[in-house]
Amino acid sequence: MEAELGKTRERSCSLPGIDFNYGLYIRGTDGGVPAALGHWNVFKQQPTCPTELTRNYIAMNRGAVKAGLVTTRENLLYRRLNDIRISDQEDRRTRREPPALPPDMTFGVMQRPSTPFFDLLQHRYQQLWVQEQKATQTAIKLEKKHKVILGKLYETRSCQLRKYKPPVKLDTLWHMPHFQKVGPHLHTFPTEADRERALKAHQEECAVRQGTLRMGNYTHP
Repeated sequence: MEAELGKTRERSCSLPGIDFNYGLYIRGTDGGVPAALGHWNVFKQQPTCPTELTRNYIAMNRGAVKAGLVTTRENLLYRRLNDIRISDQEDRRTRREPPALPPDMTFGVMQRPSTPFFDLLQHRYQQLWVQEQKATQTAIKLEKKHKVILGKLYETRSCQLRKYKPPVKLDTLWHMPHFQKVGPHLHTFPTEADRERALKAHQEECAVRQGTLRMGNYTHP
């Protein structure tokens, strides 16, 4: 069928009639209401499989060592031939049983208490805090008042001797006798104050000067 001139092409399918039911029809397999009224279905209990007992690895390892088997393959073959299991009573004893709970125990989370808006509006918590601070300060003052003030402690002679440090006599450096009374031949500074000032400036600039005596050019550019 060709598209009509000047109109978009329709890309839809025609719908079925009024008597068409949409969806998936599932046919009942239980017989419906007549079958439910006619007989009662009883659930048949499935046969339970016997539980397999746990292996007794301690006894098998002990037996393998007694037999002289120490390698992994020898232990595996020994366990295949000697499959030792724990008895039912021992298995129940080793398994952890659930804790016994009281019959009136309630599970879940406890409900949060309601917010005391009346105390918040009246600044009740602030008043309690101020009262606690005042009580703490009062207790500190009473403790300082009843505190025993000890008298002055005098040091005994043994304490004084323990702290005493004998003076050390420093000997003067040795000088040649004929150079002791010889004075300087040159006085390059006008006064002693100028000399002290020059020495102080030299000591401050020692870190940035070159040379053995730190009297050369500056190291920085």
